[in-house]
Amino acid sequence: MKKIDPSVYLFSLGHLSVDWCQGAIPALLPYFIRNYDLSYQAAGTLVFANVLVASVLQPMFGYYSDRISRPWFISLGTLFCGMAVALMGFCTSFSAIFAAAMLCGVGSAVFHPEAALMVNRMAAKAKGQALGTFSVGGNAGFAIGPIAAGICAYRLGIHTLLVFGIVNAVLALALWTKMPYVLRQVALAGGQETEKSTVKARENNWKAFGILSMPIFARSIGFTLSNTFIPIYWMTVLHASATQGTTALSFLFTLGACITFGGGLLADRFGYVKIIRAAFCCMVPAYLLLTHTTDIRLATALLIPAAVAIFMPYSPIVVLGQTYLAKNAGFASGVTLGLTTTLGGIFAPLVGGMADRWGLVPALQIFWIAGLIGLVASFFLPEPEKE
Repeated sequence: MKKIDPSVYLFSLGHLSVDWCQGAIPALLPYFIRNYDLSYQAAGTLVFANVLVASVLQPMFGYYSDRISRPWFISLGTLFCGMAVALMGFCTSFSAIFAAAMLCGVGSAVFHPEAALMVNRMAAKAKGQALGTFSVGGNAGFAIGPIAAGICAYRLGIHTLLVFGIVNAVLALALWTKMPYVLRQVALAGGQETEKSTVKARENNWKAFGILSMPIFARSIGFTLSNTFIPIYWMTVLHASATQGTTALSFLFTLGACITFGGGLLADRFGYVKIIRAAFCCMVPAYLLLTHTTDIRLATALLIPAAVAIFMPYSPIVVLGQTYLAKNAGFASGVTLGLTTTLGGIFAPLVGGMADRWGLVPALQIFWIAGLIGLVASFFLPEPEKE
């Protein structure tokens, strides 16, 4: 295992603070469905509001980061996400919840491109490991978020979502005060990278990046729709409680935190494309079986290969994007790091509408179909040359 800059762990903590808010929203959907009499489609629209903003803005902020870096965006994004979830505890209408979900999307869009770009610059040759470490924070956040939101909504009272705002405000302040040190480390690593890259000019491979968009889409479908519909699936199909549904989601993301880190290490050793291909080979059968079982024990066991499918390719996809678009690594970060976790949410209202019309199980067949698309595309991805 290669040594990475300790600053990466700080960004991982920031990633956790952003994504525990993102993970809280789907866990709150059963509460909103029950207390606001929402349909599946309306519930999916809340996720859509969150991810649409993030999906549109993240590439824009990434493009901006390539030209003028704004490190304070990292603290701002952390603060926005915490405020958004805290406000959900005091909303009295669907439109207010919708607006709060959008604010959380803005926070995510502000944070991810700038943070991922800095991690890339500090990573040197251990990019897979560094992005894996950074991503562990996000996946840990998605694991903790549903548990925390579930405790707040179903046990302590919805107003206690205020804890998300308090915790994120503290972390935003910590990130702000430590940023000068981080910037010095980025500048040092950047100077060394410049010396090494003078021999070989950096070029953009837009064709390869275009092919990569298919695995990005497939992974995002698996990630976002799992995040949205697993608690609902556990309650409606498996007849479990709301608490069991949020626990299943947390189990998936707890596994994901470990698998993401392992995926980064394996990618550095065996190649990014091979790890992506192996993940999608796993996604097709895992989700095909998961969406056809009514046994809660089997469904829980199937969350293990499902976690491998959607978390193992995360870091390799981000690194490949930054490598294919070497001249625009910030833009690539915004697209890959952001859209691999948000793009699928655009389909949430569509899948919710299909579930209202034909049932949840037929609607969720999109999981393995998306995995098949990602698998086919992975055979056309070029493996980058090792530095």
